[in-house]
Amino acid sequence: MSVVAQSQTLNDYFHTAAKNNPGLQSKYKEFEAALQKVPQMNSLPDPSFSFGYFISPVETRMGPQKAKFSLTQMFPWFGTLEAQGDAAALMAKAKYQLFIDARNKLFYYVSATYYPLYELEQWIKVEQKNINILQSYKAIANSKFKNGTAPMVDVLRVDIMLKDATTNLSILEKEEKPLLTTFNKILDRNENEKVKVSDSLTSVYLSENYRRDSLLTNNPILKSLDLKIKASETNEIVAQKQSLPKLGIGLDFVIVGKRSDISIPDNGKNIFMPIVSATIPIFRKKYKATEKEAQLIKESYSLEKNETANSLISNYESTWFEIQQQKELLDLYKQQTLETKQTLNLLFSAYGNSGKDFEEVLRMQQQLLKYEKMKATAVTKYHIALAKLNYITAKTYK
Repeated sequence: MSVVAQSQTLNDYFHTAAKNNPGLQSKYKEFEAALQKVPQMNSLPDPSFSFGYFISPVETRMGPQKAKFSLTQMFPWFGTLEAQGDAAALMAKAKYQLFIDARNKLFYYVSATYYPLYELEQWIKVEQKNINILQSYKAIANSKFKNGTAPMVDVLRVDIMLKDATTNLSILEKEEKPLLTTFNKILDRNENEKVKVSDSLTSVYLSENYRRDSLLTNNPILKSLDLKIKASETNEIVAQKQSLPKLGIGLDFVIVGKRSDISIPDNGKNIFMPIVSATIPIFRKKYKATEKEAQLIKESYSLEKNETANSLISNYESTWFEIQQQKELLDLYKQQTLETKQTLNLLFSAYGNSGKDFEEVLRMQQQLLKYEKMKATAVTKYHIALAKLNYITAKTYK
């Protein structure tokens, strides 16, 4: 399978993980919950209503007052609600960026658990191939021993190696289940679900400073911190506005009874009385503390942003080194595999003619086995490192 086809397969798994993973769904619920803060913050406080009943009616010229109803609505200082809503909206956007980061990290985890399955499959194929070759060697060594052209020790040597290879293969086959379980559980699927693994992977050309221009511009954690800084600045404005008077308007309604002892105009007429009120924020300490709190939180986010940027740069460099290292090792193992195969063919031909140096043939066969396994490991580590680099630079997948 080509690298392009492999990417398409991984994209399918990415979509499944994004749809099913409960951890990612939890992050999205946090974002949705943060959105609900916006209408809470930019809404007026509830009006207050009160009712009073005069047990002993208060006599007035208009008649005795029997009951009183009051309704009052307080209004924060101009722009306070809008600022509070803006701060909540910015924090909700910050939560969304954290959701994006969680999604990208999930895609990295999918890759980091997928590629070991490829490595395991390659190791199993190499070990199976090794067993087949050793079995053929054993048959040849037996034949030569019977013909008197090779010692019995050659048969014993290859038999020992066959037992080792068979045990190794059994262990490798048992290793598949925990790897499959880990991968499927990230996708929130049944642990026995089959996973389609690529038959082949290769390194791909990456330009110098690959995606480095996206490192500090597209990272969702940095974007989230930028939004939190803006929210803190808005909260400073909120704190300043909360230190200003709150205005209130209201209405009093008084039920008045009629006087029976006298006839006067508007006898027993109920009273309507508009009310205007204002708070007097004379206790300034709490408002200054709230404003200072917003400033300190802003400074905290700024420092966290610097720390995150430094960490991203460090991770980029170490991951880029890992990619280059594995690519060089992969090129080396390819060359070593090719030359070892050529050497093995020469040694085996010589053994076929002379019946000597069978131990060297077996040693070279094991060296070939080692290089083929190391090659599979190197390409696996290469693609895991590349997936990490894509996560660090916030690569998007369609």
